[in-house]
Amino acid sequence: MSHIDLNRLVGALEPDLRVTLEAAASVAVRMGHRYVDIPHWLLAVVDAGIYAETFDELKIPLPVLKAEIGRSLEEAIIGDGEALSLSQNILTAAREAWILASLEAGRDRVTLCDLLLAMDEETSLRSFVRSAFPSLKAMDRGALERLRSSAENGAGVDVPSALTSSGEAGSAQAAGQNDFLRLYTHDMTTDARNGKVDPVIGRDDELRQLVDILTRRRQNNPILVGEAGVGKTAVAEALALEIASGNVPEKLRNVCLLNLDISLLQAGAGVKGEFERRLHGVIDAVKRSAEPVILFIDEAHGLVGAGGAAGQGDAANILKPALARGEVRTVAATTWSEYKKYFEKDAALTRRFQPVHVREPDEATAIRMLRGVADTFVSHHNVTVRDEAIVAAVQLSARYMPARQLPDKAVSLLDTAAAAVSLARQTLPERLRAMESERHLLSDELNWLLREPQDEDMQNRIQSIRDELERLEAGIDDLRGRYDAEMAELAALSEEQPAETGASNVSHLRPATEMRPANAERLVPTVVDREAIAAVVSRWTGIPLGKLLADQIESARTLDVRMRQRVVGQDAAITRIADAMRTARAGLSDPRRPPAVFFLVGMSGTGKTETALSLADLLYGGNSHLTTINMSEFKEEHKVSLLLGSPPGYVGFGEGGVLTEAVRRRPFGVLLLDEIDKAHPGVQDIFYQVFDKGVLRDGEGRDVDFKNTTIFMTANTGSELLSALSADPDTMPEGEALEALLMPELTKQFKPAFLGRTIILPFMPLGAEELASVVDMQIGKIRDRVLATYGTDLRLSDAARDALVARAGASEIGARAIEIMIGKDLLPPLSSFFLEKVIAGERVGKIVVDFGENGFGIRAEAAGEADEFAVTEEVGVDKVAASDGATRRMRH
Repeated sequence: MSHIDLNRLVGALEPDLRVTLEAAASVAVRMGHRYVDIPHWLLAVVDAGIYAETFDELKIPLPVLKAEIGRSLEEAIIGDGEALSLSQNILTAAREAWILASLEAGRDRVTLCDLLLAMDEETSLRSFVRSAFPSLKAMDRGALERLRSSAENGAGVDVPSALTSSGEAGSAQAAGQNDFLRLYTHDMTTDARNGKVDPVIGRDDELRQLVDILTRRRQNNPILVGEAGVGKTAVAEALALEIASGNVPEKLRNVCLLNLDISLLQAGAGVKGEFERRLHGVIDAVKRSAEPVILFIDEAHGLVGAGGAAGQGDAANILKPALARGEVRTVAATTWSEYKKYFEKDAALTRRFQPVHVREPDEATAIRMLRGVADTFVSHHNVTVRDEAIVAAVQLSARYMPARQLPDKAVSLLDTAAAAVSLARQTLPERLRAMESERHLLSDELNWLLREPQDEDMQNRIQSIRDELERLEAGIDDLRGRYDAEMAELAALSEEQPAETGASNVSHLRPATEMRPANAERLVPTVVDREAIAAVVSRWTGIPLGKLLADQIESARTLDVRMRQRVVGQDAAITRIADAMRTARAGLSDPRRPPAVFFLVGMSGTGKTETALSLADLLYGGNSHLTTINMSEFKEEHKVSLLLGSPPGYVGFGEGGVLTEAVRRRPFGVLLLDEIDKAHPGVQDIFYQVFDKGVLRDGEGRDVDFKNTTIFMTANTGSELLSALSADPDTMPEGEALEALLMPELTKQFKPAFLGRTIILPFMPLGAEELASVVDMQIGKIRDRVLATYGTDLRLSDAARDALVARAGASEIGARAIEIMIGKDLLPPLSSFFLEKVIAGERVGKIVVDFGENGFGIRAEAAGEADEFAVTEEVGVDKVAASDGATRRMRH
């Protein structure tokens, strides 16, 4: 073996067999073995699947052979941390197979049959192979010889020159070089000629720079640099299209643009020196190719460190000499951050590449780009795409997906929307599936309840479920009828069109479908329109758009009325909040800024926090859309950085900031910065960019989008002034006059530049009437819980209400005192009352919470006693929903 170079011997294997040897090395590495041995190679051959017919002709049962291989691998030597190497058995088998192929069969390539014959005939291997793999003993020798003799005596490979004539060696070397290009590159020019590359629009400047650099004599290596998703690979594809069409200078007319796959070079290169051998083979093949070659290296930063090991150079260092001499031309691509991290630190590597900046296109250019590729989605998904969908994909992605780049994010949107429309024609509508699922759950519940003892309450629950099932059945029948009719309509339209396929067939449907109702009115969408794009954006970001936005606008229209049912005594502030949110929902606010920034000032217990809670609940869909940050935790200057996250090199880097991570995860919602007056003054500087640009850069250098986040800040600043002004309602100023009086107090703690970017909302102290309304709301919540849990109606006596109002009015914490008193003084006796009734097995229809000399007490309501308690009721749909929710809770 010492007389034959290992690399040349491996090169003598036919390409598919050589790939299996590389895969065998990967198997050995994965299993932690010391050597690559025959069982690893046989396993890779079997798993490759390309030799299944060969094994079938040789009458070797693959399942049996694979089981034998598995048992043999269990006995393999485990590695000890040293570099992986080929076993002596592998070397012997390869050598004997080459001798059989070259000297006996007169071939330059070693086939699988040569390898199997060598393992069976070589004395040093026969005993091991036959004992480890008994199934190989039954191999059909006649079939083996026929397969060997029928193997084509193709062009030679890179074999030892000492064993071939000079002419044969040259032929073998050329074939081996072509094998390197075939195995590790992909021909982009051929794809362009065959129509497999999408048209590229709007990249003429970058393409012209590429051509200028590539026609240089030396240092002719452009590197496309830009953020992920801007279209760097598309620029390389544009070059392939230009070469294929001949629309390039003479020096580039016959060039072949090959995409070099670094991952393929690395795959299975576990043997020391294997990666370097492959890369050198690619470089030599490019230099000796009869057809000029340009290599395209995507994610070029992967060159740095690729294949590098102790005492070895990485891919970048191997490429440097060839790049410097102009022997190999490349077009590389990477991001700015990776270019700065890997290329700029290596001066030699930087000199060999000329950066070409690929910028994110503007919206108009991105729309033209998307129109150029839209037909591919039409043919792939078999749907119709309206131009409004293309425009919406660009505009909505640019507005609501700032973390990604055009045109990539617009392409993803259009592709996903087209897939959704296509899928909707093959599955039941979501509304119908949800109703059928609810019917199934209710049926299960009914079946269980029918097994229970049938008292009056149980019968009422059963009847309620049956009524709801009846409503569901009617709704399902209606939707099913509409669905069947729409599917029949689509089928009829399809049959009327010519029997064509692809985009042309779909385009014939466009005029007919466009006369039908819009997707929002149909169960089965007919086209990809703006509504389909908006639905995808809503799913991805949680931001309501399209039909969901229409629902939000309707909610904003009555926002002030519904907020006043939860926040009392602050009508002026609620009016300004509702006006600002209606402006934002109408799309008339500045899209570069948050929808609104409210600064709520006043004493505790006036409804500031409840205002933020109610807005999140009523306009954004629930309290889960409220992010609250207690700013009193950031009193010290060194803690301010926690809002943004630690910078590189500091403890906590990579964990994100308290503020930035909260908004990144939920960009559509309400952000409450509670008690901001207690935070360090340096906090104010952070928010200038947020209020002006709607963006904040975190400690890791990433931009966090605040353009869909409504911001509330609360402070107790000016509480004494507001209390003094509210003492005389007749002389109390309002509006701008009140703000002017507050401004001197506010500027003591906040900078004028900070205040000028907010909507200042004074919250006045609550009077007795407002406090009584708060009491009614708090007791109303308790009443609902009591009714749902015990089936008991609860009311509050006038004496009890007056006691709560009086205590809250005398407190310095306003309405917050009501909740504290209810929890401390009212709920304990109420809980004791119900626990006693549960132990005694008694039920009470109505109870009264009263107040006397001994404090709060509970008593059963006497028959005919006047109902003194009236809870402030919700109106319209909200009242029905609350009633329905209470009914469902009673069932469970």
